[in-house]
Amino acid sequence: MRIQTGGILGLIILALDIWAIISVIGSNDKTLNKVLWVLGILVLPVVGFIAWFFFGPRASRA
Repeated sequence: MRIQTGGILGLIILALDIWAIISVIGSNDKTLNKVLWVLGILVLPVVGFIAWFFFGPRASRA
């Protein structure tokens, strides 16, 4: 039985990107900044996620 690591890795990256996008949308940052972060995450999924993880806006906690 062969494991498809590329598919699993792709799903993990997709899940992390969705988490990052939800966090950006839920943040208190300006709308333009939110749009730019989401575009960055969508265009460059791995690099965009890493950049968001270290420098991006976080969802506000209520």
